[in-house]
Amino acid sequence: MTGSLAKPLSFSLNERAVSVAVQPGERLSDVLREKLDHKDVKIGCNAGDCGACTVLVQGEAICSCLTPAFQMEGKSIETTKGLAEQDAIGTALTQAFLRHGAAQCGICTPGMVTTATALLRQTQSPTEEQVQDALGGVLCRCTGYRKIIDAVMDVHLDANDAENIEAQGKVGDAIARLDGQPKVDGSEQFGDDVAPEGSLVVRAVRSPYHRASFTFGDLDAFKSENPGVACILTAKDIPGRNIFGVIPQFADQPAFAESETRFRGEAVAAIVGEAHTVNNLDLETFPLHWTELPSALTVSEAKAPDAALLHQERPNNVMCGGFVQRGDAKNALKRANHTVSASFKTGFVEHAYIEPEAGFAQIVDGRLEVHACTQAPFMDRDSLADLMNMAPEDIRIVPTATGGGFGSKLDLSLQPYIAFAALITGKPVRMTYSRTESMQSTTKRHPSEIVLTIGADDDGNLCGFDFEGDFNTGAYASWGPTVANRVPVHASGPYRIDDYRAQSHGIHTHCPPSGAFRGFGVPQSAIAQETLFDQLADKVGMDRLEFRHRNALDNGVPTVTGQIFEKGVGIKACLDALRPYWVEALSAAETFNSKAENNGEPVRKGVGIASAWYGCGNTSLPNPSTIKAGINERGDLFLHQGATDIGQGANTVITQIFATALGVPVSSIILLGGDTDITPDAGKTSASRQTFVSGNAARLTGEVLRATILRFCNASEKAEITIKAGEISVSDGGDEHILSLLTLPKDVDGYVLQAAETYDPPTKPLDENGQGVPYAVFGYAAHLVELDVDIRLGTIKLNQFIAAHDVGKAINPILVEGQVEGGIAQGLGLALMEEYLPGRTENLHDYLIPTIGDVPPIKTLIIEEEDAHGPYGAKGLGEHVLIPTAPAILNAIRHATGAVITQVPATPDRVLQAVRQASQEQEG
Repeated sequence: MTGSLAKPLSFSLNERAVSVAVQPGERLSDVLREKLDHKDVKIGCNAGDCGACTVLVQGEAICSCLTPAFQMEGKSIETTKGLAEQDAIGTALTQAFLRHGAAQCGICTPGMVTTATALLRQTQSPTEEQVQDALGGVLCRCTGYRKIIDAVMDVHLDANDAENIEAQGKVGDAIARLDGQPKVDGSEQFGDDVAPEGSLVVRAVRSPYHRASFTFGDLDAFKSENPGVACILTAKDIPGRNIFGVIPQFADQPAFAESETRFRGEAVAAIVGEAHTVNNLDLETFPLHWTELPSALTVSEAKAPDAALLHQERPNNVMCGGFVQRGDAKNALKRANHTVSASFKTGFVEHAYIEPEAGFAQIVDGRLEVHACTQAPFMDRDSLADLMNMAPEDIRIVPTATGGGFGSKLDLSLQPYIAFAALITGKPVRMTYSRTESMQSTTKRHPSEIVLTIGADDDGNLCGFDFEGDFNTGAYASWGPTVANRVPVHASGPYRIDDYRAQSHGIHTHCPPSGAFRGFGVPQSAIAQETLFDQLADKVGMDRLEFRHRNALDNGVPTVTGQIFEKGVGIKACLDALRPYWVEALSAAETFNSKAENNGEPVRKGVGIASAWYGCGNTSLPNPSTIKAGINERGDLFLHQGATDIGQGANTVITQIFATALGVPVSSIILLGGDTDITPDAGKTSASRQTFVSGNAARLTGEVLRATILRFCNASEKAEITIKAGEISVSDGGDEHILSLLTLPKDVDGYVLQAAETYDPPTKPLDENGQGVPYAVFGYAAHLVELDVDIRLGTIKLNQFIAAHDVGKAINPILVEGQVEGGIAQGLGLALMEEYLPGRTENLHDYLIPTIGDVPPIKTLIIEEEDAHGPYGAKGLGEHVLIPTAPAILNAIRHATGAVITQVPATPDRVLQAVRQASQEQEG
């Protein structure tokens, strides 16, 4: 494709006439982004599956990634940026999104806003069904869609809706997201939005086989035959150790495979060069010879005696294991009056964030700079230092906005390739994964095979619990050790079990690495535990909620690791909050099902319940976070907040905590975040730790800075602080103190007042039986779901969720609701539709995630059982929500039909099979 084929194209873009040269077949999305610098048009799939790239053409919403640019001659195109700035409906809609918290990571938001604008131009007051129909082609992985629906149905054209932004913003205030405006107007810069013009491009060469050996041909000849190729990188070009991993003692993954690939999609080389050359290369001509080798894709295959070892130092392909034992589970089960036992299976689950991995790297004053989407900037820096054979201080990581992560963007992906390329060429280098590339090569939720037996006495008291779980950790360790160790601690659920045994193993296979995904294996174990709890309650003859309440943990009651919390155990409060809804839902379902059965109707109603707990932070390991703040002589207050916000709201929540501790409004704070050069290490964004750990660091920093100011003025703790231009006013009762900032000396950062504090949760190691203090804080939850099952088709219709969550203290209630709704959406995907099959479901067309029509109304009940350690009593939340969602759905299916589902997703064929089996057992 040569420049001589380019043709001029003229059209109206956001009411401005433009003219641009386009190539035959060039996508409209590429023309808008790369030639006209409209990065508010986001790319999620380049296949029309996600809708992030939606623009308006002649007022109609279309996917710009599927639209040939040459078709736009003489037409009118509108993008989110133009709508937000120039259109009354677009402006009001963006404010409604802010007000309702309808944007989290923000990568899908431009597509939502443009599509919703087209709807509102036609229908000023749409119904929920009309909103769902109009927005059904735009996928969101964060919000759960409910707040998007609320926002579209609550657009005010006659008022300025930018409310709450200037609110005090103290702990407990439901203020709008502080970083929300760029998300809703499309100006947020993600990994693919930031590379300098003219950057070289990197393209990886990946294995088409689950396992294969390979040899290269003449790479120099290939480079010579393709002018525009700057270099070709392989393992021999890596200056440091060709190994990385998130847990140093388990690091085992090469940046480039050296002689054998261990999973489909593993990189063996990278081609670096000019964009027009590299993007149009036919990789079939790349000089590379493959020899496919026998592979093991399942745990049973990998454990077979003749299975090849993926790592020689790990016999039987066992990566590691976890173990917790308390009392004598075996003998307790023997004396139990009632026991239940079953085997459960879950499969791979894809993170399916709408933003594929993207970023760029460059050399600045001899230092390496990497700008990319990530959940762990300091971990990225340290891993790259090892790979690059560089000192960590010679590397700067600048996180871009992250368009969803959910755990997978904790691991390195493209960072080594762009770093190597920048170092070798000395030029800025960019890379963006295709959707297929992302799904082939990045981490997944661990498949699990679990066998569980639980007992109870005649009064419904738990009596013995024996859990055995194997987790498919894929080709490399990633976060597999964390899953193996976290699951046995959590497999009990939030219940008192005196006689308990839980063992887990991570098993290597020739599959993509399994890593962190919202729950670290706990959602899988909860499916087994909560499903059997329903069956055990029925055997005992108890109401399912009351059975859980009877056995629930409480203050002063030991967990399965022997840990005792004197305050903050909120699971009973969650179950109590659900009780009235439970009674009402059961009565309604009984009435409906009786009539349906008598009338021969195929639909049955079911009501399900499940509980959850989740420890915030690392398991029995150091988990520190540091937050810094400073005031300069002009009176500017800066908060150096390095906790990566991937849409969960860390920027807002941590700022609210700091503002409350210091005693100033959030509007007076300038946020500096996500840069290893200017922010201290706040730790990775994972394990629901940021509100708790970084929040505590922010609280301490605010308190120290406040104490410093009050000490200067000899004022009491009750004094009020106001930061002004060049001074701080301190009002203490009837006294007014003025602290002049102009007279104070500056430190090396240019601040006249500064504080930086670190918080590390108090935990203790687990002994050989898993006894100890693994987490300082647990969060608690209980979910109720109402659904319909068509017993002829096996289809499920979700009607409503009631979700009770003990968050200790809701720092920002609107963000709490957003996390609950988003987690439920992912949980129902796990339960009903999501199943990643290596080599088969490598796009968002074949791999199904919930759409706006799949998520039912959700009522969030915020429970506040104050924690002893959390900032203002707060606990983490992000991962807790997903855990009880799937088992609640499975329990509701069983309640409706008698069908026991032991393998997810519960697709219609699996539901039908279970319904028929239950019917046969009843007849027998």
